Amino acid sequence: MKTFSIIGCGAVGKTVGRLLRQSGTVELRDILTRSAASAQAAADFIGGGRPVADFGELERADLYLVASPDDAIAGCVRGLCRTELLDRHTTVCHLSGALGSEVLGPAAALGAQVASVHPVKSFADPAVCVGDFAGTWCGIEGDREAQELLGALFSGIGGKIFSIDPRFKTVYHAGSVLVCNYLTSLLEAGLRAYQKGGVPRETALQVMEPLVRSTVDNVFRVGTAGALTGPIARGDAGVVARQLDALESFDGELASIYRALGSVALELSRERGQASPPGLAAIEDLLAARRVGVS
Repeated sequence: MKTFSIIGCGAVGKTVGRLLRQSGTVELRDILTRSAASAQAAADFIGGGRPVADFGELERADLYLVASPDDAIAGCVRGLCRTELLDRHTTVCHLSGALGSEVLGPAAALGAQVASVHPVKSFADPAVCVGDFAGTWCGIEGDREAQELLGALFSGIGGKIFSIDPRFKTVYHAGSVLVCNYLTSLLEAGLRAYQKGGVPRETALQVMEPLVRSTVDNVFRVGTAGALTGPIARGDAGVVARQLDALESFDGELASIYRALGSVALELSRERGQASPPGLAAIEDLLAARRVGVS
């Protein structure tokens, strides 16, 4: 049975560590975090592993999972490289969506196989994530042998594996930020517009819920172009002009959001092909005029 250790063990590390230990396909050895207390807390949650607080305490393992925050990954790799535990029989993997496996270059230089795996999931609560991880898509890139090992391990805990182009991994990860984190921000922007219209926040949330849920369902049922509705889908330049003017007077930031997303909606509307070309051309001029500050 192969062995693994975890370096940095926040929500993602705890979730993956517990699932891998429970799978019975790999044996957990060490858990290294910034403090002995946090390492012990992680071990308690995972249900195994030896808590350590220094790279010098690490024992040899077949796989080292670096689950630290992105800014700490390079330092963790340097610390791991100083242990003299790495060679061609070891694999090093990080779990960041924003960084490619090239950040593991010092480990590769010592002969280790390197890769990254990004579970596309919101890890707010590890206890909940352990229960609903099955079916989570996991993006992978790196050395072929490392990908084979990690693909098998993550598939074994319910992950669905797909490949990422390492040249554009940061752009890929920005996509996850847009559809997850910024979706939350967009809903907040919508709430503020509702409130300006005299709708209490609690009522606005209730009004929004069926609209948001049906929109998301439609996107995954018929695609983004097919799910598009509203004034840009119809080519209604008059409505767009009035909304832009109103938002500019109320909140310039919300107007900027409206303009940026309006440009994307314009592309989708043209793809859909149901709005009149003159109407869409007028909307394009409106969005562009506001961007350069023309009244």
